[in-house]
Amino acid sequence: MGNMGIWQLLIIAVIVILLFGTKKLRSLGGDLGGAVKGFKNAMSSEDEKKALEENSSDVAKTSAAATEKKPESKDKEQA
Repeated sequence: MGNMGIWQLLIIAVIVILLFGTKKLRSLGGDLGGAVKGFKNAMSSEDEKKALEENSSDVAKTSAAATEKKPESKDKEQA
């Protein structure tokens, strides 16, 4: 029952085209494509934000560690 051949799919496609028309299907496809593009852009921007946050936190940690080490080295030189 779950196996559909190419002929069954073609018949369903013809029925859908007859019911909705090509203009409505074209606009529906364009809207769906726009939604998918928007979703991909939103997901990639979130990934970029996370990567930037991780990089900035790593930079902050290394710079904080470097500033903590500098006073210690000055104290050793003075002693």
